[in-house]
Amino acid sequence: MRKSSFIYLFVLVVSLPELVYCQIDSVPKVTQAVVLDGDTIPMMYLPAVDVFGEFDPEAAERLKRYLKLRRDIIRVYPYARMAAIQLEFVNDSIGKIKSKKAQRKFIKQTERELKDQFASDLKKLTRTQGFLLIKLIDRETGETSYELVKELRGSLQAFFWQSLARLFGSNMKAEYDPLGEDAVIESIVQAIERGEIPVVKK
Repeated sequence: MRKSSFIYLFVLVVSLPELVYCQIDSVPKVTQAVVLDGDTIPMMYLPAVDVFGEFDPEAAERLKRYLKLRRDIIRVYPYARMAAIQLEFVNDSIGKIKSKKAQRKFIKQTERELKDQFASDLKKLTRTQGFLLIKLIDRETGETSYELVKELRGSLQAFFWQSLARLFGSNMKAEYDPLGEDAVIESIVQAIERGEIPVVKK
């Protein structure tokens, strides 16, 4: 079949309902046309269509991992921010309490209140989310989770929780490296802080 004949057939099929409608109503219809090899062919404008090539499987997998990481960070970042706020509150309060015994009592009371408020939510975190939370706490406070527990509850408590964390494949001594291995995490957190990624407030 000649190319011109194929084009004519295609246009005829596309415009067939309108041609039939014109014949039924017997109303002349004026349209643009082009003459090709002696044939008068109706001309019409079709909407633009985006055509994409085959998607790279490796790129798709990287995108999938990135979206999962972003989802996990959105979930745990508010807790890291609250940890920083609470730490500042505890440190300010302890500074005003002279008795060591009263300080320990205040810390335990604060710990109980935090457990009552957040324990059920934190237990629902996945291992990956828990590890990200440890990293982000270091980012927000400037201290690893291990250092914080050691500072507030003592070396024995820090050792116990670190040992437990290691059993679940985590590490309370993990440090945040925004210019190295945690660069992608840092870019997502900065996007959250700029308001580009919405976060549901806890």
